Amino acid sequence: MPSLKLDSGGIFPHISLPLVGGGETKLGQSDDPKNWRLVFIYRGLHCPVCHKYLKKLDSMKDKFLDAKAEIIVVSADPTERAEAMVNEEDLSLQVCYGLSIEQMQSLGLWLSKPRPTDDVDHVFPEPALFAINTDRKIQLIDQSNTPFNRADLDELLDTIIWIQENNYPTRGTYGQKGSTV
Repeated sequence: MPSLKLDSGGIFPHISLPLVGGGETKLGQSDDPKNWRLVFIYRGLHCPVCHKYLKKLDSMKDKFLDAKAEIIVVSADPTERAEAMVNEEDLSLQVCYGLSIEQMQSLGLWLSKPRPTDDVDHVFPEPALFAINTDRKIQLIDQSNTPFNRADLDELLDTIIWIQENNYPTRGTYGQKGSTV
C-alpha cells in the first residue's frame, strides 16, 4: 500500500536520478518549460509486460513530443539492468534507474517483493504514470498495483492534446488544501 497519496494539482516531488547513457535528470521537470513531462514508472527488466509497453511507448515518442509532452521512464533497477532494457528493446527513450524505496514511497507507488521465479533481487514499483504540466503541477495520475493495468497510450496522447487545447483544469482536487474546484 502506498505510504502517501500525491495530490492532483500538487507539485511533483523533487527527485533526481541517473540516466542510462550518462547524466541525470529531475523527474518532474521537463527539459523545455513549454512542454509537459510524462513520468512512466515501470517494474523493471524482469517484467515482460514492461518490455511490450515500453516498446510501444518508444514507437509513439515523436507523437508525444509533437503534443509538447516529454517522456521519461523510471525503474528501481540498477545501472546494468536498465541498460539491458534499453539494449534489448532498442529504446530511444530517456531511461532513469536506481529509484530507492524511499523515493518510491514519496511517490505513493505500490511496491512488490520479487517472487521466487522472478529474475530480480530487489523491491520494485508497480506501474504508474504522472503527467506534469507546464506549471510543474501534477495534471494526471495513473497507478496500478499489478503489472497488467496501465494507461492506454493512444488514449493518453489524445487526452493530453485535448487538455492542452481546451485548457481543461486538473480534476480530483476537491477537499485538498487550498482547492476551490
